[in-house]
Amino acid sequence: MSAKGAGTVYIVGAGPGAHDLITLRGLAVLRTADIVFYDALINPRILEEARPGAEQVFVGKRCGHHHTEEQQICGMLVEKAREGKTVVRLKGGDPMIYGRGGEEALACAEARVPFEIVPGICSALGAASYAGIPLTHRGTASSVAFVTAHSAGSADSPDTSWQRLAKAVDTLVIFMGGAWVDAIAASLVRAGLAPDTPVAVVSHATAGDQQTLLGSLATIAARVADAGLPNPMLIVVGEVARLSETLNWFERGSCALLPAAAVASSAGVRGGRHG
Repeated sequence: MSAKGAGTVYIVGAGPGAHDLITLRGLAVLRTADIVFYDALINPRILEEARPGAEQVFVGKRCGHHHTEEQQICGMLVEKAREGKTVVRLKGGDPMIYGRGGEEALACAEARVPFEIVPGICSALGAASYAGIPLTHRGTASSVAFVTAHSAGSADSPDTSWQRLAKAVDTLVIFMGGAWVDAIAASLVRAGLAPDTPVAVVSHATAGDQQTLLGSLATIAARVADAGLPNPMLIVVGEVARLSETLNWFERGSCALLPAAAVASSAGVRGGRHG
């Protein structure tokens, strides 16, 4: 049973960066919101789709710095819903993959506040597609794992068990590892992967300034440092990373993008180009 007179909380994945990669359902609920709580990585052009007059509250979180603590965010979602408001919690990527969407949904459930989880394109999928990396590929990779290098309990080093992961799957996709590329690569080599295992690092995936660097476990850290590659970054380890040399359509502009009018018409988003 929901709290008497409660509004609804929509926990919405905004996608990996490009404004036109949010889902139709995500847009629909955003356009009805009374209040929007949004994160640091949300494309500002997505916020332009909010209903005129809707309150917009920044609760952004970046590695090493939380503008608003998670417990406080959960409390605000519940509080505003209990006021009878339609609340949108707008999160980068997909809210249920390293997005803490589960915690926010649990807070609503415990408070008996109605909620809906609207999936988004995960940043791993967006980065891989826009960098031309099929995370699975017949004859090359039949399994993939998403892992995070960032530990809530440690700000100094990655906490993932590389020994366990190194040979468990064909493709590793590592979130929040930009600060530890060198340590991650060294750990995977110690765990048994060959130093020449291909690696791709994608920065600002799907945005107009996306950059993809290719290398191996032996070379990628130096290449990232030399390029001054900015966060957020996503790291792909495995043979499929080689395919970016041929399939990186977005950065090379090798495929014609849909005209702006066609994008806006088909997706219901104002504007057209990625950004």
